[in-house]
Amino acid sequence: MQETESITESSGNVFADLDLPEPEEALAKAELARRIGGIIKRRRLSQAQAAEVLGLDQPKVSALLRGKLEGFSTDRLLRFLNALDRDVEIVIKRKPRSRKQAEIRVVTG
Repeated sequence: MQETESITESSGNVFADLDLPEPEEALAKAELARRIGGIIKRRRLSQAQAAEVLGLDQPKVSALLRGKLEGFSTDRLLRFLNALDRDVEIVIKRKPRSRKQAEIRVVTG
């Protein structure tokens, strides 16, 4: 017998697809953490050096870089970006009528 596979198209948010609580915030935090990790990598900072810049200890930097974001608020992640010499702008705008629900997104300018 041949098994058939079922494929479900993603909504674009893996956290929503997994039916996790507050999926928009989880996706935004994951994207902020990814950007922080990219900056640390481009600067070639060790985790100890990044910890000093961010005001953390090295194990927390390790958790952040591995996507373990339970202890990190969105506000804290934004402050880490400031510590890494990045401006953060928050833009609030009306959602398009074509979209059913408003969303939270992280974009780079």
